[in-house]
Amino acid sequence: MAAQIKMYVRPWCGYCTAAERLLDEKGVAYEKIDVSGDTEKRTWLVEVTGGRTTVPQIFIDGRSIGGYDELRALDRRGELDRLIWRDAS
Repeated sequence: MAAQIKMYVRPWCGYCTAAERLLDEKGVAYEKIDVSGDTEKRTWLVEVTGGRTTVPQIFIDGRSIGGYDELRALDRRGELDRLIWRDAS
């Protein structure tokens, strides 16, 4: 069973596109939430991510893992699959 993944994005964001591509390659579903022009949601993101103001901001099972660089680093270390596939060993 796959984890719940939410990704907060803006249009024309290269890092957002790269994160989508990586998750698509993993074959996992994710919810993409556009925060363009949504000041309330952007303010919330800054609060829950410890001050991060960039996109994408990615959450796996409600836990902030950061942006594309952090997502990619998890994948390179072999940790991403364990996070997104709950029944993976």
